Amino acid sequence: MKTKAAAARITLAGAVLMLAGAALADGGITVQLPDVSGLSDAEAKSLIAELANVNVITSNCPAYPVTDGEWTLITGTGDRLAARLGLDASAYDRTYYGPAFKLLDDPGACDRIGPTARPLIQRLVGMGGGTTPLTQSQ
Repeated sequence: MKTKAAAARITLAGAVLMLAGAALADGGITVQLPDVSGLSDAEAKSLIAELANVNVITSNCPAYPVTDGEWTLITGTGDRLAARLGLDASAYDRTYYGPAFKLLDDPGACDRIGPTARPLIQRLVGMGGGTTPLTQSQ
């Protein structure tokens, strides 16, 4: 498995795939992404912040691992929200991932945020997303 911490700073390079409803992760896994079109801007901003926090924590706290499919769902949904909110990669990184990485300075962050990963993943699945790979590149 590739290190997710190194890939946590995702750019919007895959925006075309994500707009079509699927996300392609590093390594070639594609999953169904949820429909975020019905979210208000405030809801979208709240969700993208939560996704960035969970991504950083699950990528850096061994007690809270996620599968590649779950990670792709988390990051792909975040990228989709960033595109919806009109954020370029730099603004996305600065606004959401900068604060998320600062969480790693807090010794209690893993145990505070890590347990929120499973409910967040289930919420995304309930919104139409999935964690099962649709395709895998050769």
